[in-house]
Amino acid sequence: MQILIIEDEARAANQLQNLLQTIAFEYNLLGIMDTVEESVAWFQNNKAPDLVFMDIQLADGLSFEIFQNVQVPCPIIFTTAFDQYAIRAFKVNSVDYLLKPIQQADLEQALDKFKRSTQELTISHETLQNFLADMRVGSQREGILVKEGDGFAQLRISDLLYAYSEDSITFGVTAHKRVIIDETLDQLYPTLDANHFFRINRSQIVAKPSILKIERYFNHRLKLAITNARDQEFIVSRPKTNDFKSWLNR
Repeated sequence: MQILIIEDEARAANQLQNLLQTIAFEYNLLGIMDTVEESVAWFQNNKAPDLVFMDIQLADGLSFEIFQNVQVPCPIIFTTAFDQYAIRAFKVNSVDYLLKPIQQADLEQALDKFKRSTQELTISHETLQNFLADMRVGSQREGILVKEGDGFAQLRISDLLYAYSEDSITFGVTAHKRVIIDETLDQLYPTLDANHFFRINRSQIVAKPSILKIERYFNHRLKLAITNARDQEFIVSRPKTNDFKSWLNR
């Protein structure tokens, strides 16, 4: 059985492999991908595996974004720590889902279901767009906790031009200052207004009003001119280019 693991936590990927060995599931591991971008590139350049174990939240976004950029013509078992409401939305489109930490009995049941099923995963672009937007409804907020001296202060979301990660530190930039945000980009992005903010790559989130100019860049990417860019270069990664253009037209 040829399998692919899409998971950004090394411990979780190792645990899954150990469980597969424990239950004597014979497989050949084709690779472990930890980002949306890397996964898209893999599917573009390789024959589809027999089965994919896919985490929902990856290092550079939600794994559902993979399906927006490339066909994934094989069964999927989602492995996730997400709430039940998110899982139910896609249960009908996958073989099964496993809540982390994965239990051996649950894994065996999912694999039995996979062996009985020959249905391929088919998710429409419209369904994905609606789901990704719905996941962020109700989680939007007005302020961000930022570090200030020996304590903290609140930054208004409306003042944020962009945020980026550098050396494991998350920075937020306004028209007048740069601050340290007490969250990772993975934690921050799902709480922001999907119509106002876009994660252009693994390490940068931009606000729509901050975009001054858009230029074509090599390898089918886009380069942005951003208000108060400081020393940052803003490149929209290739897998996100089409979604970025659609986001600009909202």
